[in-house]
Amino acid sequence: MSINPFIILTVISILISFCFDSKKTRLALSLTLKKIKKILPAFMWMLILMAVVLYFFSEEDIRKLLSNDNIYYSLILALSTGSAAMLPGFIAFPLCGILLDQGVAYMILSGFSSTLMMVGIVTFPVEVEYIGVKLGIIRNLLSLLIALIVALVTGLVYGELF
Repeated sequence: MSINPFIILTVISILISFCFDSKKTRLALSLTLKKIKKILPAFMWMLILMAVVLYFFSEEDIRKLLSNDNIYYSLILALSTGSAAMLPGFIAFPLCGILLDQGVAYMILSGFSSTLMMVGIVTFPVEVEYIGVKLGIIRNLLSLLIALIVALVTGLVYGELF
């Protein structure tokens, strides 16, 4: 098991900060722990909701949904499924690699992976708590629009649209 270099960098940074001003460093760490305690319940609910969504959608189910003959229908399904699932990159990209090997189009994978990481129906309650309903809706709609544009450009580049 190797140690993540970012953890090492973080520890070194905290130690350097502590050497320069131990009082401010302690205060910063105290505030950080308070923030973590505050966000932890919402984060746990988000993880539970993600687990429930992933329970109902297996890799095979996702592949069947996304490899339809009608590429526009598949794109709408990809954007919808990705928006509902919300996965981190270290899960989304290997999943897309598997789907690519099974013949899912680049355009579909582009839209799917973008919405998986940018649009958060599952995480919306957490967003509302921190940024409010209006800003949460705006952020999600803009993310969906960006994912659609990225998918269409990908489709043009790979010749999958026409």
